[in-house]
Parts: sequence; C-alpha cells; structure tokens
Amino acid sequence: MEKIIVEVISSACGHYQPGDKIFINDALVDKERSGNICLMAMQAIFPYIFAFRKGVTAEQMGFKEKIQVQCPDYCGPTVFELKWEE
Repeated sequence: MEKIIVEVISSACGHYQPGDKIFINDALVDKERSGNICLMAMQAIFPYIFAFRKGVTAEQMGFKEKIQVQCPDYCGPTVFELKWEE
C-alpha cells in the first residue's frame, strides 16, 4: 500500500499553517490523521500522488531531492512537500 505525506512548508493562506499534513494511503486520504484538505491545493498535489502510485520516482519527475508544489489559489502562496512514507 502506498503511503504519501503532504506537508505544508510555507503558507500565506488561512487554510494552512506550516507543518500541517495530509496523509494519503493508497488512493484514499486518511481523514483521521490529516488536517484540512483544500480542493484547490489538491489540484497541485494530485498529479504527483498519481505518479507516485504508478511507481514514478521524484528523480524521474525532474526533482533532485524533494517534490515541492505551490497551490494555484489566489488567496496566498502555499507550498507543499510530498514525501513517501516508509
């Protein structure tokens, strides 16, 4: 089962604070462990979750060490980091 952690690195949005996390188990969000889940942010995060689930590595996606993406919403820049949970 795939386990992915999405962590907020920085945020100027009222929905997220640095350190907030979303936990993905296989194709589902672990609602009990996760904080807020904004649909706008999911637009930025989803392509990488899909790729992870298909076995694509961060390096194959063009990232050297970490996958960091920014939410596309206008309310304030929010940067997320995606990690594979061992």
